[in-house]
Order: sequence, then C-alpha cells, then structure tokens
Amino acid sequence: MNEQELRKRLEMLRSEHRDLDVAINALTDAGDNGGFVDQLQVARLKKRKLQLKDRMLLIEDNLIPDIIA
Repeated sequence: MNEQELRKRLEMLRSEHRDLDVAINALTDAGDNGGFVDQLQVARLKKRKLQLKDRMLLIEDNLIPDIIA
C-alpha cells in the first residue's frame, strides 16, 4: 500500500472506531435508564474497538518515518 492508501484506510478505521464508541455509549446509557444491557454485545463491541486501535497504531507506525536520534 502506498501512503495515500494507508491514510485513507486509517481514516476509515478511525471512523469505525468512533462509531463503535457511540454504539457502546448508547448501549450502556440504555442500561443506566433502566433498560436491558446486553453485556455480551458490549464486550464484543469493545473487543472490536481494541482491534481497530491496534490496526490504527500499525498504520500510524508505517506512516511515521523512523528517525534515529
């Protein structure tokens, strides 16, 4: 992948990461208001969010040049 493709992929991952954050907050807020919270679903979303974070870090590492100080 070239730099432009990596940056595009990184932005897509960031967008999905934000969307998962919104979904997790919505599920937990529903529980705070007396509704049912599917803990398994919340756990799956959090796991997916962590996977996305790992991928984002890998791409960021590839985009930032190594500088020997």
